[in-house]
Amino acid sequence: QVQLVESGGGLVQPGGSLRLSCAASGSIISINTMGWYRQAPGKERELVAFITSGGTTTYKDSAKGRFTISRDNAKNTVSLQMNSLKPEDTAVYYCYARLWIVGRSTIVDYWGQGTQVTVSS
Repeated sequence: QVQLVESGGGLVQPGGSLRLSCAASGSIISINTMGWYRQAPGKERELVAFITSGGTTTYKDSAKGRFTISRDNAKNTVSLQMNSLKPEDTAVYYCYARLWIVGRSTIVDYWGQGTQVTVSS
């Protein structure tokens, strides 16, 4: 039905930058919200940032000023530019989309498979 494919994770030194990207494809009618969550070992999944179809953004407090979320509505993609990375940003990052799809009368949530981000010297 719908696939969310992430890219851009990896290993980076503290203070470095990474850019995560996610592309949604499949039987999509429209996408409401897109965003990024993360989950560190032994911790619950937490919201990092999300962006509405109108461009309104919301960030986790610790991401404000360091991360920037953006999306391309025409391409059904969302990106997360992460600067000034810290070891505590180490986690698996998951792309998220809330969308309307063919064959469903209610809005649904989809997740990507996750991409590892490791911040370490």
